[in-house]
Amino acid sequence: MIFSYATARSSVTAKKVTRGMDAKIPIIVYNGAFILDNDTGEIMLSNFFGEEIKSVVEELVAAKIYPIVYSYIDGKEKFSFVRGLINEATNQFAVSREGDIRYNCVDTPEELKRGEIFYLTCIDEPEKLLPFYEKYKEKYHCEYQKDIYSGEQWLEIIPAKASKANAIKQLKQYLKCDRVVVFGDGKNDIDMFELADESYAVENAHADLKKFATGIIGANDEDAVAHWLEENVKKTV
Repeated sequence: MIFSYATARSSVTAKKVTRGMDAKIPIIVYNGAFILDNDTGEIMLSNFFGEEIKSVVEELVAAKIYPIVYSYIDGKEKFSFVRGLINEATNQFAVSREGDIRYNCVDTPEELKRGEIFYLTCIDEPEKLLPFYEKYKEKYHCEYQKDIYSGEQWLEIIPAKASKANAIKQLKQYLKCDRVVVFGDGKNDIDMFELADESYAVENAHADLKKFATGIIGANDEDAVAHWLEENVKKTV
């Protein structure tokens, strides 16, 4: 079978949890902002914001929301944050990625606007984040949800053309596939569930996602996806 994954993670963090899985086809990262060659890391498709996103960063900072800003600076992928200003939840995210080659702790909010920006992540209180979701959900691709594992409220702002569903459409055409089956757990998987021929939510997935699923399988820590594939995909040589 042709197998790959689409994730909100970067390729760097995705490879930590997919180590040992051999997917020699393009992978979708950052919720569809990029399609990468899994072997070489080469960008096959990219979606960047225009210069106007810098004013959004300024608005967030003015509201005392200090985002993690993903960008290419001098040709290198970085995620930037202001250590002295971020809240505890964002700090935990940053600390968990110390040693990452993309790690970029800056001194001032102004430095967050450097480079070509392609992704904003905000982790804060719902009452602070919701107004920005409402303001920008039509202009950009915005994901507003609680992390189902940590319980923290996230707002992710992505270029309008970037989504898992759009990237899957492009991959389907590129690989000449006639059928797509997907698996997921979060609200940010809804668009690809709507696109797919079949879609399966793990047992502990977000309740909103389950409404769009063809079926419900076992939990994420029960190898449920692997078992489904083993039982349902006819192996051919």
